[in-house]
Amino acid sequence: MTLWSRISAALSALRQGEGLASVFDRLRNPPERTVAFTIAVIALGAKIAKADGQVTRAEVVAFREIFRIGPEDEANAARVYDLARQDVAGYRDYAARIATLFADQPALREEVLDGLFHIALADGRYHDGEDAMLADVAAILGLDDRTFMRMRARFVPEARRDPWDVLGVARDDPPEVIRAAWARLVRESHPDHLIAQGLPVEAVRMAEARLVAVNRAWEEISRRQAG
Repeated sequence: MTLWSRISAALSALRQGEGLASVFDRLRNPPERTVAFTIAVIALGAKIAKADGQVTRAEVVAFREIFRIGPEDEANAARVYDLARQDVAGYRDYAARIATLFADQPALREEVLDGLFHIALADGRYHDGEDAMLADVAAILGLDDRTFMRMRARFVPEARRDPWDVLGVARDDPPEVIRAAWARLVRESHPDHLIAQGLPVEAVRMAEARLVAVNRAWEEISRRQAG
């Protein structure tokens, strides 16, 4: 079974009345954790996309940019997304389940939020409703305010997007502290590391984009410090 057919089967169980807790409990161990991760991003992403009152084509396209979907899986993927975007209620339940499932893997919890920012900004606007929902999801995922603001700085046009923000450090932090923050983020953001923890191969582009942003921030800080 492909990832998408496994996801479809899990969602069918939900539709037939099986509780979210029970479904996620069955997906607790590898390799099924990739199914749980993907369901969480799909469901939360669909609900985030609708937080501003409408789901645009750009947001659907953004979903396809996050997950690599083969032609043979397009129908299953579209069905999964359509089921998830029916309303905004229940997003906190999905966030709580993913927080529990990946309690010992903060990098994967950040990847979930990373995907949600990507979807929220797909239409070129960032609404108050989206911001409030993303902040709430971040809190449920156990990500602190500094982490949320660091991730927000990478995506939101009106946010300060200097390289220090991207690395989550202060401008007056010692060089060794900044370097350590960069090295930690590179380690945590590396696709191979995340895939080993449960990130689906189909979502590897999300991890690659984050790694590029982290390295660019470090390069810019290094240039400024050298000058």
